[in-house]
Order: sequence, then structure tokens, then C-alpha cells
Amino acid sequence: MKTWKKVTIGVVVVAALATIVLVSVNAANKGVVTVQTAKVAKQDTLTSIVTASGEVKPTTYTNVTAQGFGRITEILVKEGDHIKVGDRLLLQENVQANADVQAQAAAIVSAESGVQAAEASYKAAQADLISQKANLERAKLDYDRGQGLYKDGLIPKQDFDQRKTTYDAAVAAVDSAQARMVSLKAQLDQTHAQVNQNRAVLVRTQDVLRKTTYFSPINGIVSYLPVRLGEYVVPGIQNANGSFLMTLSDMSVVTAEVKVDETDIVNVKIGQDADVTIDAVPGKTFRGKVTEIGSQAVLRSSGLATTQSTTSTQEAKDFKVVVTLDSPPENLRPGLSTTAKIKTAVKQNVVAVPIQALAVRTRKDLEDAAKNSKRDSSVTLAAPLPATTSTDPKKDEIQGVFVVSGKKAIFRPVETGIAGVTDIEITKGLQPGDEIVTGSYKALRTLKPQAMIKIDNSAPKKQEDTQS
Repeated sequence: MKTWKKVTIGVVVVAALATIVLVSVNAANKGVVTVQTAKVAKQDTLTSIVTASGEVKPTTYTNVTAQGFGRITEILVKEGDHIKVGDRLLLQENVQANADVQAQAAAIVSAESGVQAAEASYKAAQADLISQKANLERAKLDYDRGQGLYKDGLIPKQDFDQRKTTYDAAVAAVDSAQARMVSLKAQLDQTHAQVNQNRAVLVRTQDVLRKTTYFSPINGIVSYLPVRLGEYVVPGIQNANGSFLMTLSDMSVVTAEVKVDETDIVNVKIGQDADVTIDAVPGKTFRGKVTEIGSQAVLRSSGLATTQSTTSTQEAKDFKVVVTLDSPPENLRPGLSTTAKIKTAVKQNVVAVPIQALAVRTRKDLEDAAKNSKRDSSVTLAAPLPATTSTDPKKDEIQGVFVVSGKKAIFRPVETGIAGVTDIEITKGLQPGDEIVTGSYKALRTLKPQAMIKIDNSAPKKQEDTQS
């Protein structure tokens, strides 16, 4: 046989052998899933955190609105100014209010003069009544004496009649004096009431005048000042709000008012610690505590409370949570964007796995895997299935992780506790040292119970930059 024929036959044989090996390898690797794994271990500390965003707000602030009609004549502060209780903020036109006060003060003076005149008249009436009573007493004595003398015939009837007439006149004079005194007393009471009424009106006009000057009710800063000199302002009436003048904020106690998702609000409690970051103060974290939790859900799109909505909706909802900062910086301003990380739970020495390692499979998938495992005595389920909660096994989902057993991934149901940022507590179903499947996401999503796996824990290769 020639040499070239021998070479050709050898090449053909080698190619056939290579094809057989390649087919065998492909057949052996068919259905094998490449996964990443990790050992289950205990963590010293696992912290559950609820993250929410919102804005900086002072605990105490007030919106100053117009207290009367008029034009702004002077603005005594500007935005950012520090103010104290009683400081003047703004002046409003007060010509009419000042004139009303002066007119009412003059009316009081006039009324008080009327009181003095009425008191003098009343005192004169009292003196006249005393005089008339004395005349009556004298006339009565003279009349009584005349009766005795007339009976004894010692005086004529004309003298007796004169004495009786004088007595009757004295009685009438006393009655007249008493009636005049009652009338003057009523006039005196009326003048006193008039003075009191004028004084009450003066208090009202003085209040109107006082409200043309605006004073600060709190210590803090002027955080918002939208009005300008010369603008006309009006007070609120019925359901209409008055003209808005400015906002005063007490920044000594600062809070972060954030919105927590409805799925997380059940874990938030009063007094929990929180770490707060403020966009305007990068690189710093401020400590705080939860001091208030809203009880009414707020629609995420409109910001309205659910009780204000006239229609039911499945829209996402939030709850207001207030975190009071322990040591706020001095340069904070209301409205700054902020993020709060609220520590809802902390546990020590717990068994934890990466959150992405958790998988959900239907009861039907697991039962099918159990049936297949009985055909292979070398493979068993890692744990018994939990009790069914649904009449339809296709809809009954079970949470668990894939545990590495030889070259297979065994689904093991687990019970979970608190969740951290990247890890979640396992309260039942795993032990430290168990090897579980942690990735990739695509593999975990499609991985079937009892599936053949290939472990590849090598670091992912970086893509080289092909651009020159």
C-alpha cells in the first residue's frame, strides 16, 4: 500500500474518532445547566432596612397670611433672615385703621363726659329726694298735730285744711323726687353702657390697626417670601384663603418627611433608628429616629389621601413617615431632597443567603421531581414539601433554594425571616455549610428541580475594549 493511502486512512480514522468523542461529550452535557454556587454561612449581624425618599421639613413652621385689606407699604425682612418672636416682618397701609382708632377714642372721651354729667344729675336727685322726705316728715307732724287741735275745736277748719294740703303736696313731691332719681339712675347706667360699648369698639379698631403690622410668632428663618412692595392683599373669607405673604420656619428641630411604600409600612415603628442623607449635603449621613407614622394612605401620583378620592383605584400608595434628625446642620433649608434608610429590624448570628438565591416553584413541579427521584434511588428530595394551601397545585407556589447534591440541583423549601440589603435570613430549611445555587439569574429562573448542573464559580471575564 502506498504511503499517501496510509496517510489518508489515518486522517479519516482520527476524524471519525474525534466526531464520536464530540458527539459523546455533547450528549453527556445535554441538559446540564452552568451555575454559580456559594456555601451557606452565619452572619454576625443582619439589618432589615426600609428606604424612602422625601424632603426636609421643620417641625414648627407657619404660613403668614393677610389679616386685612390694604397695600404693602414696607417689607422689613428678606428670605433667609433669622428672626425672633415679636420681630416686625411687614407693614400694611393703616391710614383708615388709624383714623378709626382716633375717632373711637374721641367717642369714648365724649361718652365719659356724659357719664360725669349723669352722675352729677343723679347725685342732685338723691339730695332733692332727701330734702323732700324731710319736708314730708315736717308736714306729717304738722298735719297730725292739726287733727288733734281740730277735734278739740282749738283751730278753725280752714287752718286744718291748709295743713292737710301741705302734707299731700309733700307726699307728691317725694314721689316725684323718687321717680326723677330712678330716671336719672337709668340714664347713668345707659351712659356707662355706652362707654363700655365704645371701649369694645376701640379694642376692635385697635386690633385692626395692630394687624397692619405683622410680627413673628416663632423663632426661626424666613424660608419663603413671595410678595413685593406695593402689592394689595386681602384677608381670607369663608372658604377663600387670604393672600399668602411668607413662610417662617423654626429650623432648631428638623425632620425628614418621607413616603414609605405600603408594602413596607407594616415594619416601620415609632422610635426606630434611621440614617438620613441629603442631596444638598453630599458625603454625610445624619442620624435620626422615627417620630411619626401617618395612618392614612396617600396616592402616589396625586398626593391626595385615599379618603379624598371619589373613586376606588389600584394605584400604588404611600404612607407619610417623619424622621427627626438628631444633629441637623445649620445650613439646612426646607424642601431639600432627602433619603431615609430606616432600620426596621436587627438580628445577630443568623443564617443568611443572597436574596437572588431564593426561587419559587409550583407544587406540581416539585411533585413531578419527587416522582422522578423515586426511579433513581441515589437521589432524594432535600426536604418534605410544606402542606398545601391551594386546591390547584399548579397555582400553589413554594419558596425555596436549590441545594447542590452531587451533580444535581435539589429544590429545598425554606422559611425566611428579615431581609437585609443583599441577604435574607433563613429560619428553617438550611444549615451552615450547605452549598446552594446563587446564580446566574437566568439559570435560577429556568432551573428545574433535580436538574443536572455544572458549577462554574470563576470570575466573569471582562469585555476587552476593541476601540482603538
